[in-house]
Amino acid sequence: MNTTLITGASSGIGEAFARALAARGHNLLLVARSEDKLMTLCSELGRVRSIHCQHVAMDLSKPESPAKLFEEAETRGLEIDLLINNAGFGSMGDFATLDLARELNMVDLNVRSLVEMTYRFLAPMRERKAGAIINVASTAGFQPVPYMATYAATKAFVLSFSEALWEENRTLGIEVMALCPGVTETGFFEASRMQKPPARTSQTPEEVVETALRGLSRRKSSIISGWPNKFGVAIGGLTPRSLLLRAIGSVMRNAGRAPKQ
Repeated sequence: MNTTLITGASSGIGEAFARALAARGHNLLLVARSEDKLMTLCSELGRVRSIHCQHVAMDLSKPESPAKLFEEAETRGLEIDLLINNAGFGSMGDFATLDLARELNMVDLNVRSLVEMTYRFLAPMRERKAGAIINVASTAGFQPVPYMATYAATKAFVLSFSEALWEENRTLGIEVMALCPGVTETGFFEASRMQKPPARTSQTPEEVVETALRGLSRRKSSIISGWPNKFGVAIGGLTPRSLLLRAIGSVMRNAGRAPKQ
């Protein structure tokens, strides 16, 4: 059964993807840690949209989880034709003072798990010569961000990795795209124990998802959600790197951005 797999699907951008794709008739496999939220969402979407919605409660930061999830999808007879790697979290503060275990856990989820998920589900897509993968990066991935050092670095990896795979797979009937939202109205900052960074505008998850699906239909290697974010990235690209680093560092430092205890 053709199915879209969405990680981090219990809230925010992941939930918005689930609702938008259910409305388009996609069968869904939703993955997150919160089983109660997944059950509620699956029940609603299956009833209202008349699609097959299944869920798996799983912590994808654990080393064994991506392989277990791939095996579970195969056991259920699901053909994953769209994979949305959305699960992730961030941190904020002076790197030397942050909790090391949590920083490493972030790398495990944002990078290692995403790479393994992409690898495992890409193989059958290549056999079928059809499929698509959306990896959720961030506008933070376009430059180093002092006081969000690890998070921005993980998203820079996701952006580079996804664009490289776009080129490797574009002639094989498979689309790979990095989605780069800016500040979005989700529970991301609370869940990551972060305050919102300085920003003039924010988007809703629905606006981000609309941008993502439009970009995928246009076969883009990456897409930035929101014109203010596109403008900010463009200006950053024209600014000398040392000056950009100092400017971002000054803004983050002066704003007193520290992780919540």
